[in-house]
Amino acid sequence: MKILLVEDNLLLAKSLIKYLELKWIDADYSQEGNDGLYKASVNYYDVIVLDIGLPNIDGLSICNRLREKWVITPIIILTSRGEKKDIVVGLNTWADDYMSKPFDNEELIARLNSLSRRTLKNKSNHIKVKEYTIDLEAKEVKKDNEKIKLSSLEFDLFKYMAQNKGKVIDRQELYEKVWGEFDNYMFSKTIDVYIWYLRKKLGNDIIETRKWQWYLVLDDN
Repeated sequence: MKILLVEDNLLLAKSLIKYLELKWIDADYSQEGNDGLYKASVNYYDVIVLDIGLPNIDGLSICNRLREKWVITPIIILTSRGEKKDIVVGLNTWADDYMSKPFDNEELIARLNSLSRRTLKNKSNHIKVKEYTIDLEAKEVKKDNEKIKLSSLEFDLFKYMAQNKGKVIDRQELYEKVWGEFDNYMFSKTIDVYIWYLRKKLGNDIIETRKWQWYLVLDDN
């Protein structure tokens, strides 16, 4: 299991991360809101553990923004205030669970496991984009049950954009997430060429270009 912990109390975070490691749970960490929002937007996690009181952007706003971006990762909100209104507001901003500080680590583990199982149960091996179906296991793209021939890199590029459907993705993110690096390609036209390949095979309306060459896969609607 991999989680994201967004918590401004560094001592608490370090202690919790060590405990999670003992339970074979990998944790990314952010100490402030902006970084937490970015990591949650561009990376895959089984669960996000999100403190309410954070620098830059508070946890409730982060939760709301993630849901607006269609990030469906389960979220546990943490509050040290113990006020009922925080819990109610948190659950109304599409959080999945809450815990009040101080909390028992074993209880947190149990809740992480429960939400992770729910995510696994609901996880699909297929992604729908307009009239196309992406089979993640077979690494195939089909339209009306007819296979569209894509190279492995074309498939990876389309898959990543589909997993972030509706979100504008800049060139650096695509190079880092699909090519696995950025510096060697930052001045090249590699992405432009592969976007052209995908449009030629999938249609011109599947990917939209925005200013400074940012791309996104259009929503079904």
